[in-house]
Amino acid sequence: MKKFYIIANSEKDEGMQVAGMTARYLESHGCFCVIRPATSRGREPFHHYTDINHIPEDVECVIVLGGDGTLLQAARDVVSRQIPLLGINLGTLGYLAEIDRESIEPALNHLMADEYVLENRMMLQGKVYHKGKMIAEDVALNDIVIGRDGPLRVIGFNNYVNGEFLNSYKADGIIISTATGSTGYSLSAGGPIVSPETNIMIMTPVAPHTLNTRSIIFPAGDEIAVEITHGVQMGQGKAIASFDGDTNISMTLGDKVVIRRSVQDTKIVKISNISFLEVLRKKMKN
Repeated sequence: MKKFYIIANSEKDEGMQVAGMTARYLESHGCFCVIRPATSRGREPFHHYTDINHIPEDVECVIVLGGDGTLLQAARDVVSRQIPLLGINLGTLGYLAEIDRESIEPALNHLMADEYVLENRMMLQGKVYHKGKMIAEDVALNDIVIGRDGPLRVIGFNNYVNGEFLNSYKADGIIISTATGSTGYSLSAGGPIVSPETNIMIMTPVAPHTLNTRSIIFPAGDEIAVEITHGVQMGQGKAIASFDGDTNISMTLGDKVVIRRSVQDTKIVKISNISFLEVLRKKMKN
């Protein structure tokens, strides 16, 4: 690889010092490099943190400086371009951003020497419907969460898989996650940990008001629909569909979210020899 684009979280990279150092190192080795700060301020509706129109057509890799959250948003922005992403963690150990500050230069050397592998990570596509009309759609690498927004009221859900009724329950919310997202919100809600390259969807309720509701795992090719049936009425709070904790779509009684596997995956550059299991062990010790 010789042509790079850097997305830097300016809150974690104060003064863009790490971004500047990274660009200078690459350029000193004859590479082309462009830096853009990741910011949600004044963003346009067609992108989350990075306008892909600013990314040159011949860029071979997007280097993301920040953490897992920054990489999640970058993935959603560049998925249509199918550009591989390398995450450099400027905070604590992450599941997605595998390179730390001390390992930046060796990682860049591996990139320039084409010594890496690419992991394809499944993404979700969600469409929100109101009175049978689609009002919003977006993609997510980690999860799509349908939960309450406002007063503390439980919500009733009807869940369908491939058009067939599955179950209904009352809960604070419901999480539909990928295997990549299994170590995120789904895990904190009691969901299983799944190897990130597995192509599945995980349905996990949030604080369900029943004792026999557990996570359910579905094949990647299934379609999951979640319908709001209770607890959301005019003046009494709303529900919200959240895509990777960023894009938030308001919902009301009778609305539904239809979730399928996205036609495009995220490509993650893997350089280090740290396995998912090793990261998991370190996380569990904290």
